[in-house]
Amino acid sequence: MWKMKPSKYRNEKTEVDGITFHSKKEAARYQELLLLKQAKQIGALVLQPRFNLIVSGIRICTYIAAFQYIELNRLGHMVQIVEDVKGMRTPVYRIKRKLFEALYPHLTFRETRDEEEKPTGFNRAQ
Repeated sequence: MWKMKPSKYRNEKTEVDGITFHSKKEAARYQELLLLKQAKQIGALVLQPRFNLIVSGIRICTYIAAFQYIELNRLGHMVQIVEDVKGMRTPVYRIKRKLFEALYPHLTFRETRDEEEKPTGFNRAQ
């Protein structure tokens, strides 16, 4: 019998509401975001939004985040949030994140690292 090889970073694909997530952490964050959406704390929730990273007219790569949504900041302004759930920050991820932040400065990027931690992020425009 063939044994499934564990994933390189030990994440386990998890299904919630018929949607398969890359990890238990990502699935848990999705459930938190659904509760925030029901409470009208966030809106326009999108799963796995894609962003083309283009420099000088050349498409370098595509960055796929875990979630995108809109929330109100402390000043009452609507802010677009792009969020990723990470257990391991790979070198490729770090480069893509830096490119994303340089090319999309109007979006706030958040990274959720552990279930206990709240997402962290910043936006120079806030």
